[in-house]
Amino acid sequence: MDPLSKIDMSVNEFNDIRSLVYDAFGISLAEHKHSLVKSRLQKHLLRQGHGSYRDYINAVKADASGDALATLANRISTNYTYFYRESPHFEFLSKTALPEICSSLNEKGSKDLRMWCAGCSSGQEAYTLQILNMEHLGSDYSQWHAGLLATDISTKALSYAMKAIYPKETVEKLPPKLRNAYFTSIDNENLQVADKVRKEVMFRRFNLMTQNFPFSGKFQVIFCRNVMIYFDRETRDALVERYAQVMAPGGYLFIGHSETLGRDNDHFKYVMPAVYQRI
Repeated sequence: MDPLSKIDMSVNEFNDIRSLVYDAFGISLAEHKHSLVKSRLQKHLLRQGHGSYRDYINAVKADASGDALATLANRISTNYTYFYRESPHFEFLSKTALPEICSSLNEKGSKDLRMWCAGCSSGQEAYTLQILNMEHLGSDYSQWHAGLLATDISTKALSYAMKAIYPKETVEKLPPKLRNAYFTSIDNENLQVADKVRKEVMFRRFNLMTQNFPFSGKFQVIFCRNVMIYFDRETRDALVERYAQVMAPGGYLFIGHSETLGRDNDHFKYVMPAVYQRI
């Protein structure tokens, strides 16, 4: 008999998991997600040597580092990602947002271009952003302070991102010019992001539920795509409020196409699907 079939998740255990991820990360799990959560956690449960979901929940609670809780949240919310996903966003960034932002900064005598990839997962989106950043600035890049901050709650995802080695199929959507300029071949199946890009991306563990963001400067670009789909309205609105506090006027916030800022938001104006500008 399949050992997975012996492990069931009670309603109380499911509700405990719901509370854990909501309290820590703002992830809201509806009641109908019971089967999905069970299926996403079963193999992990066995690999960790737990005979029941109750044992697993107790182990997560006992882990003072928070890594087990972050892994739990990551397994529940994992989405497949690749380079240049939802390409209209990146085209808008390259052709409109970056030229506009850099021109405005130049007029102010500033060379401080600040971009944040929030909920960066395994790094594909973050590296895409930095590649476009370097492409836009070209030979002037060294004159700018234009690296990228990329954050996530999962240490496992961040570790993968920092290695920067990806299957070739995840890079297929990138224009050939960018693939050739910013990647090196590792073997027949994998590519690695070039050192010149990797050294400009700072990966950090960060929980978006932190009430006061610890950033001294303002960001001109924030990507937070397919993160807020897991939040209820109250959590989403509070996060957008915090983004507004750390974003420069005229800056751009990019979210997932299935997400919205809500009609009551008075910090951002709609620009195009899933793109908003700080007022």
